[in-house]
Amino acid sequence: MGGGQLGRMFVHAAQRMGYQTAVLEADGESPAGRVSHHHVRSGYTDARGLAQLAELSQAITTEFENVPAAALQQLAKHRPVAPAGEAVAIAQDRALEKAHFVRCGVPCAPHAVIETREQLAAVPADLLPGILKTARLGYDGKGQVRVATPSELATAWEGVGRVPCVLEKLLPLAFECSVVVARGRDGVMVQLPVQRNLHRDGILAVTEVYEGNVPPALGAKAVAATRAIAEGIGYVGVLCVEFFGLADGSLVVNEMAPRPHNSGHWSMDGADISQFELQVRTLAGLPLAAPRQHSAAVMLNLLGDLWFRSAATPSEPDWASVLALPGAQLHLYGKREARAGRKMGHLTMVAADAETARAGALRAAALLGLPAF
Repeated sequence: MGGGQLGRMFVHAAQRMGYQTAVLEADGESPAGRVSHHHVRSGYTDARGLAQLAELSQAITTEFENVPAAALQQLAKHRPVAPAGEAVAIAQDRALEKAHFVRCGVPCAPHAVIETREQLAAVPADLLPGILKTARLGYDGKGQVRVATPSELATAWEGVGRVPCVLEKLLPLAFECSVVVARGRDGVMVQLPVQRNLHRDGILAVTEVYEGNVPPALGAKAVAATRAIAEGIGYVGVLCVEFFGLADGSLVVNEMAPRPHNSGHWSMDGADISQFELQVRTLAGLPLAAPRQHSAAVMLNLLGDLWFRSAATPSEPDWASVLALPGAQLHLYGKREARAGRKMGHLTMVAADAETARAGALRAAALLGLPAF
């Protein structure tokens, strides 16, 4: 379900293991649809399209969380579906997501749910300054407004159309990190190493994965919390959970993604089992061997802005200079049109040690005109 770059990389992993694939996506030029054996050109709620996907498939997954949960639940009547629609529904609603984290005993930022004017008026003063986030359909920084006063909060809520929201207290951050786990139907769970992340304008820019990238004790807490979140809903499939490391040395959960994640892309080049192969294994009921990282890795997200560095009309970045760097691994997603903010690909720099990987990634960033980190 879904035809974007995450689906494309899943399709490639499945095909490498000998499986045929089918993609349900209305866009005829979608990255995943163009490389799959079958492309069901249909909307996510179209009954005929869903029936065709079920007929073609032995197991079904999704590449992003905004596929309607009801469609996954409908498919689950006929085929194994992972993740389940119920898990996706939690990830689609920040209020439900926060409640799930609390049930699992995982600390999250102080927050309040705002669905009515009465709840807006009752927001505790100590939650400000904060970030107002729409409860649904927010990703890559969309649907988020920083607010410092009650009047700014009221204006922001009006600005998003008075839809259900979650207000989170703004906390002093030291770093961001994420953990990708895979859990099988038999309850076996494995994870990738903790990933340290840098976001710019709400979009992931850099992921660094090597020993010592985060304080070891906090990394262990992030892994334990992610496993608890997956266990708490009997999750099957690949799950990513994002965390904030705070200035006081504590850790709070931010959000979860019921799918492979941008921050796990390094695993295609830096580990012996990628997050996409783990996704294939959970669907096929294959053993979930623990992935082993064999190289220090630094990943750079490549947005469409790079195509407009020198002119108003798009031009291809200088990949030759970047690929001349030892350890540079370029992945482009096959999207026809570059646009500002659009994820066009990623570059992973792998090396025997963290210092070399970082130096190479910084050199690649300079060649591409990306900020240092």
